[in-house]
Amino acid sequence: MKWNNLIILIFIFQTGELAAQLHIIEPDYTLLQNRYSATFIFNYNDQDNNEETTNQEYPSPRSVLFKSMMIPGWGQVTNRQIWKVPIVYGLFAGVGVYTAHLNSQYQDYRAAYYNSVQGSDSDMRFGPTPEYLQNVNVNQLQANRNTLRNQRDFMFVVMGLAYGLNILDAYVYAHMRSFDVSDDLSARTIIEPGIFENGTPGIRVSLTLQSK
Repeated sequence: MKWNNLIILIFIFQTGELAAQLHIIEPDYTLLQNRYSATFIFNYNDQDNNEETTNQEYPSPRSVLFKSMMIPGWGQVTNRQIWKVPIVYGLFAGVGVYTAHLNSQYQDYRAAYYNSVQGSDSDMRFGPTPEYLQNVNVNQLQANRNTLRNQRDFMFVVMGLAYGLNILDAYVYAHMRSFDVSDDLSARTIIEPGIFENGTPGIRVSLTLQSK
């Protein structure tokens, strides 16, 4: 009887000890969870600070777009590219001067052709015939008149393209200026414990680009 009681006591003691050991080795992810939460909050706040700094340092591409549409070159000034403003207005001036020259030539040839066709009965509707176009063949006057008219009209298209190029340049640069494209960029890989949505542990891998 005594031996039976002794065996029962030993069995109860071993069972309690085994349960305690199982409780001790039961995985506890509390510290890992806290570390992951703290890291996430830190990274989130750091990202917000970086976005706020970027927004303060760089203008909105949309505002740059509207400024370029209102006044050519204003977007380049906003982007701190003042050196492009003379190029923009130089392009406009060059196209404008050449367009005016073509239009003047076209007016002369149109008047000369009209007066040549009408002869002595011409009412000088488009003005008198210039001296350098007197006694010129009618067919040549007509061909030159049509060519100059087409070239002048095409220059209006070029003027519109120059205006659009000014807007596109300012808008694209406003988007791209916040990107770091320097040669001293490096990549940093971080591998650390993480917690999934269901509470199970895992590994989180992140790749960060930074300056050397």
